[in-house]
Amino acid sequence: MVRITVDDREPTLHLKIEGRLIGAWVTELEQCWRKYSALWPERHMVVDLTKTEVVDLAGKYLLALMHRSGVEFTALSPYMSALLAEIARPEAAVKPGTADHPSKGAI
Repeated sequence: MVRITVDDREPTLHLKIEGRLIGAWVTELEQCWRKYSALWPERHMVVDLTKTEVVDLAGKYLLALMHRSGVEFTALSPYMSALLAEIARPEAAVKPGTADHPSKGAI
């Protein structure tokens, strides 16, 4: 289960993700991200992952997409910090047809 809390006070839009970013919960975050990105495309978004316990492959792919679109992340745990560092590396780009690309129905 995941809990997504939105703080839309100006000037930055904050999403706080708590719990496990896995399975259907990845879709919940994606819908939330796309909704608020469309409502306020000019606003900077920060996603707080300090209370996120685990992320599956689909969640990692979504976080990578969000990162490439300009979303900033905050994390404290070594697990999440390492995951975000991996996502931020240019060579970590997810390409169609690779093991890291969940094109077979993950999102």
